[in-house]
Amino acid sequence: MKEVTGYKRKNGNFGIRNHLLVLATVSCVNGVINLISREVPEAVCVTHAHGCGRGGPRDLQVLFRILSGLVHNPNVGGVVLIGLGCEVSNTKNLLPLIKEAGKPIEIFNVQEDGGSLQTAKKGATAARRILSEINNQTRVALSWDKLLVSMECGGSDAMSGVTANVAMGAISDWLVEKGATVIFGENTEMIGTAHVLARRAKNEQVARHIEQMIDRAEKLTKEIMGDLASLVISPGNMDGGMSTIAEKSMGCIFKGGTTTINQVVDYGEIPSEKGLVLQDGPGYDGDSMAGLAASGSQLMFFSTGRGTPAGFPAIPVIKGASNTGIYEAMKDDMDVNAGSLVEGRSLAELRTEMINLMIRVINGEKTKAEANGMDVFTFMTVHPPF
Repeated sequence: MKEVTGYKRKNGNFGIRNHLLVLATVSCVNGVINLISREVPEAVCVTHAHGCGRGGPRDLQVLFRILSGLVHNPNVGGVVLIGLGCEVSNTKNLLPLIKEAGKPIEIFNVQEDGGSLQTAKKGATAARRILSEINNQTRVALSWDKLLVSMECGGSDAMSGVTANVAMGAISDWLVEKGATVIFGENTEMIGTAHVLARRAKNEQVARHIEQMIDRAEKLTKEIMGDLASLVISPGNMDGGMSTIAEKSMGCIFKGGTTTINQVVDYGEIPSEKGLVLQDGPGYDGDSMAGLAASGSQLMFFSTGRGTPAGFPAIPVIKGASNTGIYEAMKDDMDVNAGSLVEGRSLAELRTEMINLMIRVINGEKTKAEANGMDVFTFMTVHPPF
């Protein structure tokens, strides 16, 4: 098997990409980020709708964890952080959480650096300077135990749990066997499966954590939706042949494979265990991806039956279509046709194809979402949303 390579960080982590991240601390400076993106198109420029007017301590914890988690993500080689100055998530509050990231970081604030245009100019200059520095880094051999691979599903149909998620589960098992860590979340899409997942826990503590996570998600869903709680699925899911959340959940959890569940982490929390890990995060695709990226995932598999082009900033996303129809209809967006499993192809053969693709992506080949620039960045805003 061909070796995998990556960029070694000062803290010992490895990235499979070497991006410069230009990140807003608050929505008020999104325009500044957009100006920098036009001046330095090779940078990964990330805007969002949050950063001020947050609620209680839990909400602030999530806000800071997601923003700092993106800075720490191993695929990020350097950072330009743009703040306003008066926001809750201001650069002074973020600095203690990111100063040990082991990568070049430049910080600017619009209220202190001459306003929006001057800040954009300074930010662009810093971005070019950091890019010239990190572009000198070369790839080195990467061991599988340094990888955190996330599994996501969205726009699911009745075939997702039969083909694409099953194929991703086979990849999950293969990665765990190699020593890598695999993580998946979407707790609302685990409703009805607590007894199944808890049986796979490494100990009683992890089993209780799984049960508490799913029970809480189900309770909140019932509080919000009442008699409709059993649905909690999108119109597209229904059009794709699903009828209840339990039906969807049974298909969703296949993407985690069959190995022991070693840990349950909070939304955006970095795992301390290897092997298979669950994240206590939301079912909405964009929010879920943000939590997985903040946890340190360098690569993401994403199954879809209805079809979605969504990728994520700085993280390659491999899209697996659950049926041949959507693969053919969205060839510019889909990387793998898992629908071939019901057309005579063996799971072993498809797994081999997906492993080979994964290795090429780790080594630098762009996924469809990556090449098309389909980055989506949203994250949780109010607790408890899940």
